[in-house]
Amino acid sequence: MRKAFVVGHPIRHSRSPLIHGHWLREHGIAGSYERIDVAPADFAAFLRGFPGEGFVGGNVTIPHKEAAFQAVDHATERARRLGAVNTLWTADGRLHGDNTDGLGFVGSLDEAAGGSWEAATRTALVLGAGGAARAVAAGLVGRGVPRILVANRSPERAADVAALAPGRLEVIPWEDREAALRDVDLLVNTTSLGMAGQPSLDLALDGLPVSAMVADIVYVPLETPLLAAARRRGLRAVDGLGMLLHQAVPGFERWFGVRPVVTRALRDLIVADIEGRS
Repeated sequence: MRKAFVVGHPIRHSRSPLIHGHWLREHGIAGSYERIDVAPADFAAFLRGFPGEGFVGGNVTIPHKEAAFQAVDHATERARRLGAVNTLWTADGRLHGDNTDGLGFVGSLDEAAGGSWEAATRTALVLGAGGAARAVAAGLVGRGVPRILVANRSPERAADVAALAPGRLEVIPWEDREAALRDVDLLVNTTSLGMAGQPSLDLALDGLPVSAMVADIVYVPLETPLLAAARRRGLRAVDGLGMLLHQAVPGFERWFGVRPVVTRALRDLIVADIEGRS
């Protein structure tokens, strides 16, 4: 029986076991996927020891993604660009790492817009400059978006994101974010603003073109104030749950040998859990 995990600190909030458990049942695979809480001080020892516990690999979440990148024997090009790892596996006695967050984000756009968003996106605006912003920006670069603006309260951190693809990514001041909307085809919030227990994102969407799409990587709540405002304007709105679901696909395929599909049944399962905990 193949075993996989998600490791973080804390980890009880993770919905990854629900996602992977659904796929294991769907495909009739004798396997398991479990949460493991590991404090930062113990993370290096965990990485050395998990193969001996029978695990073939697993996911890495906050606060261990950068430490995992530093510890793996081999990182994919995606992981090297981001300096972070969210997917681990062993092969030939070596520890490998990948980062599938950007794939998850563009996968959520594909699902929401039927793959038509790429040709329609000449300019994207990414709000935030953390690890999620880096993954989103890298995903958009990989899908050929020609111009990506990055706005963050700290311009130095925004510049770090823009360094992923000079000439394609450019920093704009946080206070200019509303003025920039008139040229934006895709707006992405990667900050925690709008998350349960956090203040809302202060941004009027009046300047966005009617054809624009608005995405928020927050998924608790599913309907953030930003997405509600987008829908009131008749804009396409993409919640953060799709990114969570699609980023999980490559890992499951790697560990269990079957490429799963994100379905309505899976989404409904996670939505029910979100609503139940809320």
